[in-house]
Amino acid sequence: MKHRVRNRLSEIRKSRGLTAAELAARIGVNRQTIYAIEAGTYLPNTELSLLLAGLLEVSVEEIFSLAPVSVEEPGLLPARFLDAEEPVNGMPVRICRVGKGWMSVPVNAAPYYMPEADGLVARTPGPPRTRKREAEARLMVFGREEEFHKRLLVAGCDPAASLLSRMTEREAGVEVVSAAASSKRALGWLKEGKVHIAGSHLEDPRTGEFNLPYIRREFPGEELVVVTFAHWEEGFVVAPGNPKGIGKVEDLARRGVTFVNREPGAGSRALLDKLAAAAGLEPERIHGYERIAHGHLAAAFAVSSGSADACVATRSAARAFALDFVPLHGARYDFVMRKETAALPLVQSFLDVLQRASLRRKLESLAGYDTTSTGAVLAA
Repeated sequence: MKHRVRNRLSEIRKSRGLTAAELAARIGVNRQTIYAIEAGTYLPNTELSLLLAGLLEVSVEEIFSLAPVSVEEPGLLPARFLDAEEPVNGMPVRICRVGKGWMSVPVNAAPYYMPEADGLVARTPGPPRTRKREAEARLMVFGREEEFHKRLLVAGCDPAASLLSRMTEREAGVEVVSAAASSKRALGWLKEGKVHIAGSHLEDPRTGEFNLPYIRREFPGEELVVVTFAHWEEGFVVAPGNPKGIGKVEDLARRGVTFVNREPGAGSRALLDKLAAAAGLEPERIHGYERIAHGHLAAAFAVSSGSADACVATRSAARAFALDFVPLHGARYDFVMRKETAALPLVQSFLDVLQRASLRRKLESLAGYDTTSTGAVLAA
């Protein structure tokens, strides 16, 4: 039988005539922590649980208890599956709780080692579905569900975001589960409440501003927090020495040049379309325009393996595979989250690490990013 932690903190607090702010002040935390505990999105540690019980003059068991969670199939956890592809039985996944639901993200094997995973897809939802709605899979989970609460689910496509994720895990003890997604898909998942944070580098064609115009259109009336990760360059990623002499978008139409594109909704694809339109180049003249790679690193790997001569990706993706880079355009990559999410202790830890000088040095040295505005909060 699966269980989840249920709490009566809000009920008991109100019966004592205390506001969340008053209770928070008395035990030395912020009121957002109290709200997060009451909402069930944050599990307090033993010390905090004892402090709450002592102040409210009740036992810990009167505040917190285990409630059974019914699942459709014994031993299998239902979770939304976040990926551009359909789930497959036996696929390894990582798991994270977002709000009141469980989300699962596939992890891929790489040469020489097995991927870290929390469980496997044990049962798929049946025939493939349209991408208008993510499938729900049944998972065979290796550990206890309680182990997956101190995690953040961050969707996006920036290859160097992994540097931030690893530093957050090492220095703040907060695990970051990364879901590969184009900017539009990441923001769509955020809108649907399926991720904590979405990364985006969408340029508004009218103003040239990144992300904010799109966010204002897609999230009308919502309070969002937008924090800059970095400025970086997008361009052609090509083989060392650039043997095909690719320097402008028209070169992609030459005989013998193969290309790999990004999925619809990706900022890199939007940049390619913009350059092609400006040059009067029809997309069908680009050999490989319909061939899709999901993510900057996947696109760069296609060039590294020799299956494509070029792609549009970040300089960091080119560096990851020791490839050459032809800069085309600068972009700003932002993290987007709801205001209440930004107040969660786990997210505060994530944002604190984003301000570290050591992270900025890594982003500049390893990825070639401009970190002048890293950590800046923008008005959404």
